[in-house]
Amino acid sequence: MSTVSAPYIYVCTRMRVRKASLIPREEYQRMLNMSLPEITRIIEETAYKQEIDELGTIFKGIDLIEVALSWNLAKEYQKIQEITPGTLKQFTRAYLRRWDIQNVLTILRGKLQGEKAGKIKEILIPAGSLDRVVLDRMLAEDSTDRIIDMLKGHRMYPVIASEYPAAKESGSFSHMENELYKQFYGEIIADAESGIKGGDLFLDFIRLDINIKNVKTLFRLRVDGSETDAREMYIHGGDLSAADFAALNAIREQGEFVDMLKVRIRSKPILSLLDEMKGDTSVHRDMEVRLTRVQLEQMERLSKRHPFSIHPILVYLEKKKYEVFNLRALARGKESKLPSETIAEYLVM
Repeated sequence: MSTVSAPYIYVCTRMRVRKASLIPREEYQRMLNMSLPEITRIIEETAYKQEIDELGTIFKGIDLIEVALSWNLAKEYQKIQEITPGTLKQFTRAYLRRWDIQNVLTILRGKLQGEKAGKIKEILIPAGSLDRVVLDRMLAEDSTDRIIDMLKGHRMYPVIASEYPAAKESGSFSHMENELYKQFYGEIIADAESGIKGGDLFLDFIRLDINIKNVKTLFRLRVDGSETDAREMYIHGGDLSAADFAALNAIREQGEFVDMLKVRIRSKPILSLLDEMKGDTSVHRDMEVRLTRVQLEQMERLSKRHPFSIHPILVYLEKKKYEVFNLRALARGKESKLPSETIAEYLVM
């Protein structure tokens, strides 16, 4: 941007300060050698202190950590929407709408599995367009059909209404989830391409996000050995066409798969990661975590290249999300008595 307004400079600087206060890699490595009560004490000394203190009389152990992390993340995302100016607010809200998908699916899955409303609520992040009041009303309903009716008028409703009967019958929400993400990405690409100021920079992030999501899906399909029609899992808008995606999914030999993927993907950081795999006959178990790290590194580069744009905000939102993800993985891993090396594989550091 040639001329940058003071509010843009202010909010982007605030994001960099917030990002600098996130838990560093060395601290996670220390926590890997701690017990769950010790990890809880460490978390209480960080940005999560207020939530731990507020909830400490109601919850204990792993439940306390789960709820405190969810509350903190939601509050932080809401604060950022409040302080973000102009078109940056529009892009931030568009990005955060993905939480609507996650929250609604979490409620529907939980209700079908007979989970108590309180347990489902612990992991909701009311950061999208559906606020805590709406989500609480959904949680109070026993009937999933009534929950879906409550979404009438919401952009997700047509997809959920058409997909839910099959999801309920099969017990699997994966197809519905994929259709909702296709709709989500289609809408935010349309927003970014509408001629709005800064839309081209937002589009850079969306394309990177779609590339990473499609590559993760391809690796997941390889690990699962799934016979699912690959085109159903494909998200439009990145480097891969639907035909590329289907052709890649049909290749069983790892070297050939990596070679073809390298020809189709233009993102240099993803190409570098694929180079590391050259000649490796196994599918990396930690490929999804490694791709997430690549995505965050590329987002950091975009943020440095465009310091007063949507990128510093998106980097912080993503890194904050993965801080919560890491702390949750650590707590759950310790609760399940998993070895530290196993827990470390799931951390995005």
